[in-house]
Amino acid sequence: MAENDTSRTSPTSRRAVLLAAGSAGAALLTAACAGPAGTRGAAGQPSAPASPPRPTGSSSPSCVLTTEAGAGPYYLELDRVRSDITEGRAGVPFRLDLTVVRVSAGCRPLEAATVDVWQADSSGTYSTGGATFLRGTQVTDAAGRCVFRTIVPGWYAGLAPHIHFKVRPDTRTETTSQFFFPEDLLLKVYAGQPYARRSAPEHPNARDSRYNSTGAAMTLAPTPDGNGYRAAYTVGIA
Repeated sequence: MAENDTSRTSPTSRRAVLLAAGSAGAALLTAACAGPAGTRGAAGQPSAPASPPRPTGSSSPSCVLTTEAGAGPYYLELDRVRSDITEGRAGVPFRLDLTVVRVSAGCRPLEAATVDVWQADSSGTYSTGGATFLRGTQVTDAAGRCVFRTIVPGWYAGLAPHIHFKVRPDTRTETTSQFFFPEDLLLKVYAGQPYARRSAPEHPNARDSRYNSTGAAMTLAPTPDGNGYRAAYTVGIA
């Protein structure tokens, strides 16, 4: 199902936000997003202790000032609070550990922020109507952390594969953007089932102009995790 991410942008869609990449392999979090606070990393951002080094070739810098992306036509305000959002959807397991910090308060971890994520399944289809697969909400703990268990998203025409996210620190403001994946990882995943039911593009990222302009800042650095992958990212809001 194709997506036009230029529609339905929020009033704050052009607000500059700080998005700082967290280290992969953060400490294990519970489904309720509980976990100990990490040590201070680059630019004052919290980072998990004893994390493995970022994989060679990762383009994610430690701290980047970027512009918020639109929510696209498939955002649904469900407030379906859960960590596992798969609903039985087949695909390569993917764990996303997020930490939210308030930049204007010295990068202090932000507690009780609502975080929404939504994405396409292995066939490039979003849940619509009454369906809720691959959508979910978490509330950050005292360390600003939460975790989502999902799958690597499939591709669809024109856009680089991505996971949308929205951070709502209160009822008046929100920050919306999206995460991308390294192209070599996508091609490896798409060679297996159920993704291989469709022939993936030779370069699933390069054909997206938004990836070409912001991908270096918003591309995750996944590492192997069991039969899937995991990645962590620190999202700093103004």
